[in-house]
Amino acid sequence: MEISKAILFFFSALGAFNGFILSIYFLFVAKNKHISNYFLAMMLLAISTRIGKSVFFYFNPDLAYIYLQLGISALCFAGPSLYLYIRSVYIKPKKISPHFWWHYITIFLVLLIVGIMYPFGERPDLWRGYFIRNIYRLWLVYIVLSAPMVYKMLRSQAGLKIKSEAFWVLSIFLGNFINCMSYLTAHYTSYITGALSFSFIFYLIILLFLFKNKHHSAFKADPEKYENKKIPKTEAESILDALDQLLQTETLYVNPTLKISDLAERLDVSSHKLSQILNDNLGKNFSSYINGFRIEKAKILLLEMEQFSIDAIGQECGFKAKSSFYNAFKKLTGLTPAQFKSQHKK
Repeated sequence: MEISKAILFFFSALGAFNGFILSIYFLFVAKNKHISNYFLAMMLLAISTRIGKSVFFYFNPDLAYIYLQLGISALCFAGPSLYLYIRSVYIKPKKISPHFWWHYITIFLVLLIVGIMYPFGERPDLWRGYFIRNIYRLWLVYIVLSAPMVYKMLRSQAGLKIKSEAFWVLSIFLGNFINCMSYLTAHYTSYITGALSFSFIFYLIILLFLFKNKHHSAFKADPEKYENKKIPKTEAESILDALDQLLQTETLYVNPTLKISDLAERLDVSSHKLSQILNDNLGKNFSSYINGFRIEKAKILLLEMEQFSIDAIGQECGFKAKSSFYNAFKKLTGLTPAQFKSQHKK
């Protein structure tokens, strides 16, 4: 093999090899067994398999048809894995929801039927034309479906510094988009472009992530920095605005088990810092702050949902017990829920 081709092979295969190793790490080795890790591993495995096929076929056109079919088919799972990865990071489910699996099951069944009816060895023209174009389009569709969640994650941190979780998700999202577009436009450039772009994007993301860890303050304020110190007003207001927007848009306060650490994680600040901001700037503790949102919702439901009992409305708004609902309502409005309903009833 010529030196130039050897170098091209090395760099194009590098991303695929390391992507495969990283997918194995997330699946079996990583100590953090968060659900999102499994979808990230599946995404890396799908793309790495496709990239590996591209590389070997580029340098060995006589590659067996079964490997070509498997390599192309694997990419079908890249889009769903990206979407489910971002979704699991965004909503943070405790376990994998059954409907998550239908993305994989549906695609697997379609590939199985198509593979049996139109094997690559008999219809290479169909696979290299119609099938592969639509697989790329499927990938792009899932990227587009993922975009609103990425936008909401970034918007929830509006006015704050770039946060590690949102930064990482945005990097994965953009990497998929760029790699997908490189494949969609490969007929204008080169067949190997997709493999090279994946290697480049893969290592760029890794380098940025390592940089983030080394210079953590560039992405997230150090919690120790603010211990025993007054947080600047502009920064506190920015975090409060982001917190208010997060609660208003996602109604997280209706979760009766909501903790300050849950919101602090979404805003990428420490629980201590968020508690300090609420106390210093609003004169409220976390419980009082959240109950304010719950009571406002309860007021609306008391007047609009005649068919609901008062106790049911309390539960609907996030109160675990009847007594805590009544006490919080009386404290904030000066009235019991029944009195409020009676006074404002049309």
